[in-house]
Amino acid sequence: KLDGIYTRYHLQDYHQLRQDFFKLKLQGANITLPFKEAALEMADVKDELASNIGSANTLCLKDGKIYAYNTDALGFLEAIKEFESINKALILGAGGTALALAFALKQKGVEVCVANRSEKRFKDFTLYKTSLYNALDDFDFDLVVNSTSAGLKDDDLPCDKILLDKILSRAKFAFDVIYGKETSFLKLCKEHNLKVKDGFDMLLWQAVFAFELFFDVKDKREKIK
Repeated sequence: KLDGIYTRYHLQDYHQLRQDFFKLKLQGANITLPFKEAALEMADVKDELASNIGSANTLCLKDGKIYAYNTDALGFLEAIKEFESINKALILGAGGTALALAFALKQKGVEVCVANRSEKRFKDFTLYKTSLYNALDDFDFDLVVNSTSAGLKDDDLPCDKILLDKILSRAKFAFDVIYGKETSFLKLCKEHNLKVKDGFDMLLWQAVFAFELFFDVKDKREKIK
C-alpha cells in the first residue's frame, strides 16, 4: 500500500504552475492540456525526451527540484507494439500530442509525415515531412494516426473523407488518441479493414510510466493487462 493521495487540481493560470506545485506540497503531478509546454518551461531539470518533444506531462520533486518528463511518447509506443512492420506513418494534426508521437516514431526508425489544415504549427516539425491536407501527394502509409480532437464531442473526421478513403485504402493500421468511444475516424478505418486501436492503452501506459517515476520503481508490467 502507498501512503499518499492522487486527485485532480484545476490550474487557473499556467504562470501559477510552479507556485501551486510547491504550495500544495506535491511530490509529483500529471499535467494535461493546455499546460504541457508550460510544465516543461518551469521545471528545474528537463528530461532529454521531454526537451526534444517540447512538452512535459509528468513532474516529480527530487531534492527540492522539479523534474519534467514526457511519458506520452513511451505510452504510445507501448500501445502500438502489436502493430508490426511500420515503416511509414501519417499523423493527422500538428499539436503537442502529434509532436510527441512523431518523435517517438522517428526514434524507432519510422518515416513520419505530419498533415494539418494550416501551416502555422509546422515550425515545430522541422525534423519531419509536413503537408497541408489538400497538398498531400503521398498516400502510402502503414500507420495512420489521428492526433486531433475530431470525434471527441462530435462525429467529425480529422480531414476530408475522400482524402481519408484514399489514404486508408492503402494502410494497415490506425490509431486514434481519443478513447472511450468509437470515433468516426476509427469506424471509417474499420470499413477499410484496418487493425485499429483507440487511445486507452496509451493513456494506461503513460500513467504506468509516470507512476514509476513518482515512486522510483519498476512496476510489474506483465501484470498490468
